[in-house]
Amino acid sequence: MQRRLVRRILLIAGLLSIIVVVGTTGFVLIESYSWFDAFYMTLTTITTVGYQEIRPLSHAGRIFNSFLIMFGVSAMFLAVGAMTQSIIELELQDRYGKRRKKRMIDHLQDHFIICGFGRVGRNASYELQRANAPFLVIDRNEQRVAKAASAGMLAIVADATHDDCLREAGVLRARGLIAALPSDAENLFIILSAKTLNTKLTVVTRASEEEAGEKLRRAGADTVFTPYAMAGRQLADVLLRPHVVEFMDFARSNIGSGVAMEQVCVSTRTEFTRKTFGQLLELRKSGVIVLAIRKQGGETTFNPPPEFEISAGDFLIVMGERANLQKLEQILTS
Repeated sequence: MQRRLVRRILLIAGLLSIIVVVGTTGFVLIESYSWFDAFYMTLTTITTVGYQEIRPLSHAGRIFNSFLIMFGVSAMFLAVGAMTQSIIELELQDRYGKRRKKRMIDHLQDHFIICGFGRVGRNASYELQRANAPFLVIDRNEQRVAKAASAGMLAIVADATHDDCLREAGVLRARGLIAALPSDAENLFIILSAKTLNTKLTVVTRASEEEAGEKLRRAGADTVFTPYAMAGRQLADVLLRPHVVEFMDFARSNIGSGVAMEQVCVSTRTEFTRKTFGQLLELRKSGVIVLAIRKQGGETTFNPPPEFEISAGDFLIVMGERANLQKLEQILTS
């Protein structure tokens, strides 16, 4: 749409420029006008302002001016019509785009809300986008929202600290929320509002100051990340356990091999409910590695033995290629 409008404007500008150049040159050659007088005469002719001629035209000059009037005035009417059409199309596109975006938001279910499209929110959005998870970006900055939209994300210009904006984002139907604003106070305000509107909402945030972490948890945040503490631990791990860090980065990476770690919930409808891990021969055929099993009560068993019993609602922490992970998910959630 925008390319077509730009191309239309360039064509109109080029046509008018050609007519002005031809008219100016014609008056200079036929009537011996100065360049400025010839330009002025051409401009008053094609714009139909009704000014009189600078001086009486000769017979050849009138013939030339007649053709200039026909082509020049037609070009001006065409330019005005095209510009009017462009303005109407932009207005309609803006209205249709807003309605279409609202319909998409209204149809979101069990989605994630990302408050803030800064450095933290942007990277979280890209990760959710790679996972094909439904999510919505909220930011007060129009340029950031436009950047998110250009990346194929659903984004709106809104203030996430307001309850009405959270309702508009579907917080009552949402599955989780990421509070990624630069201020701990703003994140605290978002958490209080979101948890009040939806007590079942899983909220994740970041804390600029370590002292603010406990306050954010008391406000209702399920998980609080402190970037500086995490960066410090990771720097130390690189020195002490470089191969472990390399392996974890490899497992979390989405580049190259396509190997990733994922969690798969055992459905009540699957035939593998109440069976032991050793009986799940399909797991071995799926080409994935089961790293751990987390029970509904919260207990986590790493490297589960063959006699370990699997129940509905358990989460399997698995690692493998994405295609194999999808096959395993189909088996355990069918």
